Amino acid sequence: MYASNSHKKRFKKTLRFLNRHIDPRSFILDLGVKNPLSKLMQDQGFKVENTTGEDLDENQTALINSKAEVVTAFEIVEHLLSPYQILKSIKAQKLVVSVPLKLWFASAYRSKIDPLDRHFHEFEDWQLNWLLEKTGWKIIATEKWINPPESFGFRSLLRYFVPRHYIVYAEKITPKP
Repeated sequence: MYASNSHKKRFKKTLRFLNRHIDPRSFILDLGVKNPLSKLMQDQGFKVENTTGEDLDENQTALINSKAEVVTAFEIVEHLLSPYQILKSIKAQKLVVSVPLKLWFASAYRSKIDPLDRHFHEFEDWQLNWLLEKTGWKIIATEKWINPPESFGFRSLLRYFVPRHYIVYAEKITPKP
């Protein structure tokens, strides 16, 4: 489990949003390997299966073959080179996706430790909305929140006032015959 209070607060807000929009009896495919948030989802009664760490930009088999009713993508879309193709490949009828919002006072995130932990995309809310709409999703609900870190400094102070996270619940648009 993450020890960071910042992560715990984000997880709590994410779970509250998920509980408002998704029936806990739904079968969920969570994009990304098993993680503390998917464990918390299971602890709350959600039936969750995770992808296995495959490169989703190269291989969408898990999305195409999944029988899940809901796909969740928490803080993963920003790491993908081609989220358009991945969002188009989802067969589930419901999607809950969250991203960290682009911060005008910070450059794109890139870990100094893990070469795979980078943000290829840094979204503003309208950009994620547009991406979802172009890939066949109707946005039903959204929410933004601040999530101040435990560190000190100018950037940390701004995060008390500038929303850092954006979450969306969307449903697949069924094409008309």
